[in-house]
Amino acid sequence: MATNGELNRKLRMALVGGGQGSFIGRVHATAAVLDNRADLVAGALSSDPVKAKASAPDYDICDARAYTSYQELIESESQLPADERIDFVSVATPNHTHFDIAKQAVDAGFNVMCDKPMTFDLPQAEALAAAVDASGVVFAVTHNYTGYPLVRQARQMILDGELGEINAIRARYVQGWLRTRIETDDQKQATWRTDPARSGAAGCWGDIGTHAYNLGRYMTGLLPETVRCHLKTFETGRQLDDYGTAIVQYQNGALGTVTASQISHGRENEITIEIDGTLGALEWNQEEPNKMMFRRNGHPHQLYTRDPNAPFMNAAGQAACRLPSGHPEAFFEAFANVYRSAYDDIVLRASNQEFDGVNSVYPNVNDGLEGMYFIQQCVASSQQDGAELPLLHSRARR
Repeated sequence: MATNGELNRKLRMALVGGGQGSFIGRVHATAAVLDNRADLVAGALSSDPVKAKASAPDYDICDARAYTSYQELIESESQLPADERIDFVSVATPNHTHFDIAKQAVDAGFNVMCDKPMTFDLPQAEALAAAVDASGVVFAVTHNYTGYPLVRQARQMILDGELGEINAIRARYVQGWLRTRIETDDQKQATWRTDPARSGAAGCWGDIGTHAYNLGRYMTGLLPETVRCHLKTFETGRQLDDYGTAIVQYQNGALGTVTASQISHGRENEITIEIDGTLGALEWNQEEPNKMMFRRNGHPHQLYTRDPNAPFMNAAGQAACRLPSGHPEAFFEAFANVYRSAYDDIVLRASNQEFDGVNSVYPNVNDGLEGMYFIQQCVASSQQDGAELPLLHSRARR
């Protein structure tokens, strides 16, 4: 059996959400076990007790640990002997449920992998961050695009000064699946994402705009200062935004733009980021994740490809690779990199060793809180006709 650091065993995972018909729950389950460092042993797979039980065989979860609620899961697992109970809980449910599930797991001493946005609103995010501080658990937020090898390659290049001082960030996430009001046909994924009671104050902006913003923050480390934002609902009758754009002013004087759309015909998951520095510029597109363009005036354009054996790959990029060059690595592998990085800290905690839960390579509770602050301030700015509002939260990490 594969060893797991000093534990010499696999980590034990519980999944909340992911019942029949779920997309992201299956992604969590696949990514979590990709490196053979964890086993999915327990779950509360649906808020419907019948569906929760019926979904368990799809994950090879035995009936005794197929719980009918997350409360039952956390209470029952807490009572098991230490060598049997779960090590962490993965939260893969609609936004409005994240806080209660994660908070109860944190208070019980379980590590947490939480889908984004981290909570329903900012007060919940601040309360959850305080709970994580008090408990000392490992808490990761699955901003999965941070796990792509070339994103981590770019991040290290920027931190090493290869682009010089960063002047501009242009990030966008463009989809087209909500061009019509498919939520009125009870399409599962659309129904809760367009419902303010379950999604929160923002629709498209909270769902994918946060990914675009987080990617720029992750890659550059720049601290934000202010934001101006306009959100728009183009589909008549829809309650939440389906398009938005924002201008972010960073502390070093750089400007950033964030655009998010779910009503652009023919677009699937086009996440594009361009970063301009005084010495060079980068461009990366999630739909072609194994290529990254690096440009410098007076030099030929350089096309970086994902190649763990190439001398141009830095240690951060190499560490995120699993396959030789020419074999595409993409969504599942990137998602798994967030898990793999968090596992390193979970092992340290389980071995009674110190870990840095703030300056982690994986997005942590501070990034999740910052994402909620971003949503709150952008919604407020839009409601004030694009007024300039502060964007630096006290827990924002560089």
